[in-house]
Amino acid sequence: MITLEGISKSYDGGTTHAVIDVELTVEAGSLLVLLGESGCGKTTTLKMVNRLVELSTGRITVAGHDIRDVAPVELRRKIGYVFQGIGLFPHLTVAENIGIVPRLLGWSARKTELQIHELLERMGLSRAVYAGRYPHELSGGQQQRVGVARALVARPDVLLMDEPFGALDPITRDELQEQLKALQKSLGLTIVMVTHDMTEALLLADRIAVMKEGRILGYGTPGALMSEPPHEYIRSLMEMPRKQAKRVEQIAGGAP
Repeated sequence: MITLEGISKSYDGGTTHAVIDVELTVEAGSLLVLLGESGCGKTTTLKMVNRLVELSTGRITVAGHDIRDVAPVELRRKIGYVFQGIGLFPHLTVAENIGIVPRLLGWSARKTELQIHELLERMGLSRAVYAGRYPHELSGGQQQRVGVARALVARPDVLLMDEPFGALDPITRDELQEQLKALQKSLGLTIVMVTHDMTEALLLADRIAVMKEGRILGYGTPGALMSEPPHEYIRSLMEMPRKQAKRVEQIAGGAP
């Protein structure tokens, strides 16, 4: 569904690079996590897919089409995008926020309404209760659910997510992660997600690409990266969940 062919990004004419020669393939219906510490280039890589950031060199295709052959606005209407800040319009209701893209695409009012109601229910938000509410009347988790619904309302094949659950409490985060996996399967979504949370990456991803200083250090299934890490940096990352789990077991067993 998505290919990144030797893509790089420089903001100073090539003196330094935020992303360097990244090669990736994202299979249709799969969830790829871009994993790494802050400043490693993962968000820049994500934003190049929908041309929020223009690549400096290389080539990106989505569904076989070079993204540079598609106008940026048209491309972004075909690719869902969810980010941590949510970005709901405060003066619009939940239904109006979700319905922005369908209106831009010229959908009928009836088709838009049906799609809004279906997605609200999928996200666990009763349309009777939430459709007419404003963002300030929602919890953080509810706002993020609306953000996901808005990204999916035009039925894109591709969903990009930039630290979508980072600001949420653990219980809400876990609930939304489970909803996301269910949506991925039921809608056949291809998802690229940015996170620095190791546990989130391991639980959600079909494939993980580990980035450091703009480069891909390793790519593979969670199990493969844990059992045979190709780089010492990846080995240290993969040890963190094990150490945390061991410490939790010790605490549960009464260890000081």
